[in-house]
This record gives sequence, C-alpha cells and structure tokens, in this order.
Amino acid sequence: MASVRLLVLCLFSVSLVGSQPTQSSQQVSSPPHPAGEQSPLDPSNLSFPWSRLRLPRYIIPLHYHLFLHPNLTSLSFSGSVQIQIDVQNNTNWVVLHSKGLQISKATILDQNLAHLSEQVLPVLHNPSHEQIGIFSPRVLSSGQKYFLYIEFGAELVEGFYGFYKSTYRTSEGETRTLASTHFEPTSARMAFPCFDEPNFKANFSVRIRRSPEYISLSNMPVVKTVEVNGGLLEDQFAESVKMSTYLVAFVICDFKSVTATTSSGVQVSIYAAPEKWQQTHYALEVAVKMLDFYEEYFNIRYPLPKQDLIAIPDFQSGAMENWGLTTYRETSLLFDPLTSSVSDKLWVTMVIGHELAHQWFGNLVTMEWWNDIWLNEGFARYMEYISVEATYPDLKVEEYLLHTCFAAVGYDSLNSSRPISSPAENPTQIKEMFDTVSYDKGACVLHMLRHFLTDEVFQSGIVRYLRKYSYRNAHNQDLWDSLANTCSEEDFISGKHCYNSGQAAKNAYLFAGEHLDLTAMMNTWTLQKGIPLVTVTRKGPRLLLRQDRFLRTVMPSDPLWSTLQQGFLWHIPLTYKTDVSGTIHRHLMTSPTDSIHIGEEASWVKVNTDMTGLYVVHYEDGGWDVMAKLLRENHTALSYKDRTQLIHNAFQLVTAGHLPLNKALDLIGYLKQETHTEPLLQGLGYLEAFYHIIEKRDELNLTQNLGMYILQFFRAVIDQQTWSDSGSVSERRLRSEVLLLACHLDYPPCLERARQRFKDWLQSNGTLNPPTDVVETVFSVGAQDDNGWASLLNTYKISLSEAQKHKILFALTSSRDTNKLQRLLDLGLEGKVIRSQDLSHLVLMVARNPRGCNLAWSFVKKNWDTLVQKFQLGSFCIRNIIIGTTGQFSSQEELKDVQLFFESIKEQASQLRATQMALDNVHKNVRWVQRNLDTLRNWLNEQMQ
Repeated sequence: MASVRLLVLCLFSVSLVGSQPTQSSQQVSSPPHPAGEQSPLDPSNLSFPWSRLRLPRYIIPLHYHLFLHPNLTSLSFSGSVQIQIDVQNNTNWVVLHSKGLQISKATILDQNLAHLSEQVLPVLHNPSHEQIGIFSPRVLSSGQKYFLYIEFGAELVEGFYGFYKSTYRTSEGETRTLASTHFEPTSARMAFPCFDEPNFKANFSVRIRRSPEYISLSNMPVVKTVEVNGGLLEDQFAESVKMSTYLVAFVICDFKSVTATTSSGVQVSIYAAPEKWQQTHYALEVAVKMLDFYEEYFNIRYPLPKQDLIAIPDFQSGAMENWGLTTYRETSLLFDPLTSSVSDKLWVTMVIGHELAHQWFGNLVTMEWWNDIWLNEGFARYMEYISVEATYPDLKVEEYLLHTCFAAVGYDSLNSSRPISSPAENPTQIKEMFDTVSYDKGACVLHMLRHFLTDEVFQSGIVRYLRKYSYRNAHNQDLWDSLANTCSEEDFISGKHCYNSGQAAKNAYLFAGEHLDLTAMMNTWTLQKGIPLVTVTRKGPRLLLRQDRFLRTVMPSDPLWSTLQQGFLWHIPLTYKTDVSGTIHRHLMTSPTDSIHIGEEASWVKVNTDMTGLYVVHYEDGGWDVMAKLLRENHTALSYKDRTQLIHNAFQLVTAGHLPLNKALDLIGYLKQETHTEPLLQGLGYLEAFYHIIEKRDELNLTQNLGMYILQFFRAVIDQQTWSDSGSVSERRLRSEVLLLACHLDYPPCLERARQRFKDWLQSNGTLNPPTDVVETVFSVGAQDDNGWASLLNTYKISLSEAQKHKILFALTSSRDTNKLQRLLDLGLEGKVIRSQDLSHLVLMVARNPRGCNLAWSFVKKNWDTLVQKFQLGSFCIRNIIIGTTGQFSSQEELKDVQLFFESIKEQASQLRATQMALDNVHKNVRWVQRNLDTLRNWLNEQMQ
C-alpha cells in the first residue's frame, strides 16, 4: 500500500499457544460420543471457544468459493462463501473472522458435500475480536477436510475499508454509484467471513451478480458470464493463485478502460470514470513498462493473466496492491497533460511502480505477520526508485530518495519512534504499522544494504528470496539468509538454493577484510529503534569515530541523555571520501568507538558518501568549519547528494543541540554558487521552515528580517525563473517551489506576474490554463481576493481533473480570511463538495497557513469523534491530522493545550503512537525556539548590515 523501533518482543505467547485450542474449546472439543451427534444444543449454553486476537492454527483454509450480489440501489449486498478447510486437531469449533456481517446460515459438509448435521449450526459472535465461532455437534476429525458454508449480508460501508460504496458526478451533475473493496490490513472480514490473517493463504473462486449496466472486476479474469433471473448477469472469475485474504478485491462500476499487452502477454487495463477515460493513457504506458521491467529484474514471470489498475473516486490511501486488480486514488493514476504538473507525473509513475512491485513483494511472498509489514512496504517503496530510474530516467527519481531518507531520520530521531519490526496485535496497532518507519526507513535500510552488498549480490539475493518463498510467508531472517546465501541443512540437501557446504553455515561476504555476519548487522537496524549519530574527529592521520543514538528531543546536556543512550549499538557500513583520491572507502563500525587511518595529506574527509548509509554525521572540533570552507571554495568537489546531506545533517544537529545555529547558517552561505536543485531546495527549505514557525508567533520584526534575507539571498535564483513549463524535471521542480515562496513573501515582481496570469485565466473562463509548474502560485495569489477565491471554488466543483482540484484546494487554503478557511473545513467535514478522502489533507493545508493554524487545531479538537469514525483510529489519516496540525506549535501554551486535549481522549490516545510523536515534536519546537531564536535574530542583524 502507497501515500508511512528497542529490541522487539517476539510474539512468543501467540506463536506458542496459537496452534492449540483454548481450555474452553478443548473441553467442548471432547464430546461424550466423538463419532456420533450430540443432542440439540441451545446456543445460550455455549461460551465463545477462543480468547485470543489471533485465530487458532488447528483449522487451515484451502479454497474459498465466494458468491456476492451487491445492490447499488439499496446500497447493500448478500452473499455466501464455501470454504474448504483442513482440520489439524479434533474439534467441534471453527473460529474465523467476521465484522459487521449478518450471518443467516452456517453449515459444515464433509468431503462428499454431505451435511454433518441436520441442525442449524449455532454461530457465536465475539465483536471485540471481530470473530465468530461455529459449533459442530459432530467432531471435526484431525487430518480430514471439510466444507464450511455460510450465508451472509450487510450494508455497503460508508468509509474506505471493507466493501464500500463510492460515488462520482458526471459533468451533467448526475451522481453515479459504484462498489469497491479495500481489505488491507484487517477488513476482508467486513465483506465475507474468512480467516483474515496473512499466513492463511488460500485459493479464491469468485462469482459476482450485477445489473447489465455495470461491469464487475476481481483479481482474476472473467471466464464466463451467465444470465440469471430478473435480467441480472453473473460473472464467474477464474480461480486465483494462493494468496492472503487482504489481497482479494472486487469492484462493480460503469467505468471505461484502455488496454495493452506486455511483452510476455499479460493484459494490462486502466479503468476510470467514463469522462476521465482520456486521462488513463499515461498510466497504461507506465504499467506495461513496469511489468516488463519487474519480470526481468526479479526473473520471475508475473503469475496472473491480467493486471487491472482502477481509479476509485473515494479512496483513503494512495493505492492498494490487490493481486491483479490494483486500486488507486484518482490523483495516483490519472494524468491530464493540460493540468497535471511534472511532480504529478512523477507521483503517478512512482505509485504504479510501488503497487506493481508488490505483485512480487507482498503478494507472491507475504510477511508472516504484520510486525514485519516493512518486508512489503519498505521493499515496494525502494523498488519505486529502482524501477522508475530504469524505465523513466528523465524523471530523475534518484533526487527524491534523499528526501525519503531525511523523512526517516526525522521520524526516527524522536524517542517515540519504534523498531522497523515491532509487535502489533489488534487492528489499531496493525494500521499504525503503515508509517514512515515501515515505508521510508525500510526503503533506506534496503538502499544501504544494496550499496553495501553491491547491486548484483543484492538483486540475486532478492530473486533467491522470492523464488524460495513463492506463495508462502516469510520473516526478516528469511530475507537475511537469502541475501547471505545461507540456508538450513534441509535446504542445503535439496540443492535448490545453496551453493556449497561452507555457505550453509556462514555467508562468505568479505567487508573491510572481515567476514560479515549479515543477520547480526541487520538486526541492529530492524530490531532496535532510532538511528545512529557518528561523530568524527580528525587526529593527524587518523579519523576517530564515536557512535551514539541520534535524538532531537533530548539534548546531550540533559540528565535523561545517558539513560536514553543505553543499550543502543549499530553495525554501521561507513563510507567516506577524501580530497586525495576519488575512491569511496568502506569501513564496518561495530563498536561504540573506532578509528580509521586516512593519512596526513587529506585536507578534508566527507563521511557517508552520497548518503547511502542511514546515519547522521557530526564533524567535531572545527570539522564543520572545514566543510563550510570546502563548499565556499570548491563545492563541486562533492556530489550534489553529499552537499544536500551536509546541509540536512547540519540543521538536524542544531535541533539536537550538537551545533550552534549560526554554523549551519554559515554553511549554506555558499548556495549563491549552487546550481543543482537539491542542495538549493534543502537550504531554502530550512529557512522557509524557520519562517513558518516565527510568522505564527508575535515576532513581526524577526519575521520581516528573515523574509527580506531569503528574498535578498535567493533573488538571482528567483529572478531567473521563467513562468513556463520548460526545462528539465529538476529545473521545473525548483521553479514551482521558489516562485511559490517568493509570492508568499510578497516579492513584488512575483505578485505582479502571478496576478496577471490569474487575470488571464479568469478572462478566458478557465479555458486558458496557467503553466502547470506555476499554477499553484498563480491560484494562491488569485485566491487572496473575494472574487478570485469564489471563482476558484466554482472551478473546483466542476473540474474533472483531480490534479487541478488538488492545486485549487491548496490555493483556497492559502487565503488570509479565516472565515473562508472555516468554510473549507466545514465543506470537508460535510464531504460533498470536498470529498471526505481529502479532508485530512485539507486540515493540514489549513494548518500550514499562519491564519489557519489555530483554526485547524480547534477543528480537530471539536470534531475528533467524527474524524475517528471517518478514518478509523490507527489510520495514516488520523496520524497525519494529529502530527500535522500540531507540527508548527512552538510555545509552552500550545504544548499545554495539546497535552490537555490528549488527556481528554486518553483511552484513544493511549492506543496511538502518533499522540506521543506529536508531543515529542512540539517539545522539540519549544526547545528549538528557546535555544535558537536569539541566535537567529543576531545572525540576521549581522547579515542585513
């Protein structure tokens, strides 16, 4: 899934007891007449036979025959499921998942489809665990297979999980309805009773009944459509491969599609609402290219005959990797050349790359349990970069990987972070696993590993992993063994995956002259939270190294510092460069302190070359002065990635209390000579972040001085921007960012150009679109007066381009009129003009506006219950709302207010890591302001003289 860790306590209690019935079920499972049938049982005499969240292991599903009949008029559905089960222990009970379904009938049949009982079988419900228990008066015998048959029905859900309804409006204003699914992580149980855990893989045969005006789609192609009574049609889909329940999908809609075929014969189709059909062509081109690329890279054929990609109008996340039927938010799949920017194009390309990578990582090989969801999401996030770089090199996707790793550093340097692999049991905890740690840190750890092992070794290890665990489930350890060529004795004897007896016991990698224990190394990155800070000090010919845990919430001078450092140690694959050779040197640091011989003649050393490693570097004892001097005198001696990373690390170290702010500000003084987009945007980004924090405070003088300094310092870059869509992808991104900031800072030439462009757009009645690179700037300036704002809102209501609507919404939320901002929030809550799926994003955009910051926070506090109901407690939308609305608070009063609110929702807040992260963040901001505001004030005064 696309648009988010201490030694892990393994889930021993679950894995040890999960294979056995509980005491109560064992009692019921031993009837007086095992071979016969008990006398009729009153369900009220039965107690629910299972007490744990995880299902028992003694019944394994093999095959689901699923029938569904959704009614898009009554917005309900009915259905039946026949599940072939394999019984591993004698039992009278079948326990499985069901949530919100009305069960009307349950029976159990033997292998010959004969009923085991003439009675209606009792069905017990345990709503808190989302489970049902079905009691069989006749014992189900170990080693036998049976069929569980259940009839059920429910309403189509309001929301974004399970089997839910979605709507879209035609240009004539007609509202049309469709039904779609989103099951990851624990919502298949809302559509049909099932064993809804990732390691209960099974085959699925689906039938869907529909009206003739609709089509139905599922994971597999339709093999037969028959007419049934009442003029309805029934689509029968081919049997699926073996897969987890969360990957099952079906959609009933009236969409149109475009189709093409990959070089290996896979049929690829893109589906969208009929009037948006023209926006599907780019996605089709990307999907075909990507499937071809992945088949070659993984050296494993895509196992299904087709891959459908469909744009769902109501969709909470970015996309979902259902096998053979990937579902997308419209902004993640549709591309309109007239209104979509180059960033939109990159986004669509990356999301498709992400979801198609999942067809192997996640679908073919699935994590055993949600604690290792990073094996799905970290890989898919990283494969976005590998696949897009290979298929669309002009998009310069590698420039974005740095920001993915910077995001991981930001999240993981708060004490409230978590290990990559973390315990997660209930649905809220499981949803919270879909975060920056699983996605971004997971991707960056893999990036580090790939550079460490080399591309070839990494790729062959991944192929080994995918081949060995195809249609199965895997753990972290399975990946390390595959990458290190190690295997068990059983694997070795089979000869399938091992190469020699030496490798069966130990991998053969040599790194810096030593044998490498890959598992020991990677456990330090996946089983403990946080990231390392490597402090380097030059002592003559040697470089002295020290590693600590990098924390931005606790200063080295704090009493808590040493406590929070205890027990943390990483195996860090260090790389470094000096001015005396072009070689990238390598060193594996496995102890708290270390040293490297670099020679007397090196005048500088840059550690973590191109930021291939996930660690922050601090150059102690004048080391930062050396770096600042190097950038001033010869910045091209370092790659653009190294320059960007130096800027990032310096400002992170300021926040963490290791470096004075003026040192970091002096470091970016060289940017007047910088020509590459990434370092420019990195330096500008920090100045802009400081500006946004202080403009929300009563610091008028300081705000004006900083704004004047930014405009003065970057004037040459601002003035050379054209108001067009010309240039490379990097140049176009720079243009978008720089002009938006310049107009926000009221730079007269910028405002003048933007107002003229907006006037032209108004006079053309919306037919003359501003260049996509500058449209957010143009619309944001135009939205500052009543007429412009009203015109934009009207265009938003009728636009068929989600990319354009996104840019208009950004502009509408930049208004300085709080009444208008409040109106937008009300519209978002209502969910008609502004869809509910966009509400969390809307709240964040209002919060980023200094006039809307407190408004957005008040809105969240007032409507908290409604927001949780809409998005579900643990979802990334709730996480973004909590962290995003509080993200720029920087005073003690604001901190107190946030604490009081979390106290008022204590029961929910205690279940969320996001509330602690929000508090950590505000604490960090308060400290930053206390420590750095005077320094910033004095530094600016010096610069402005």
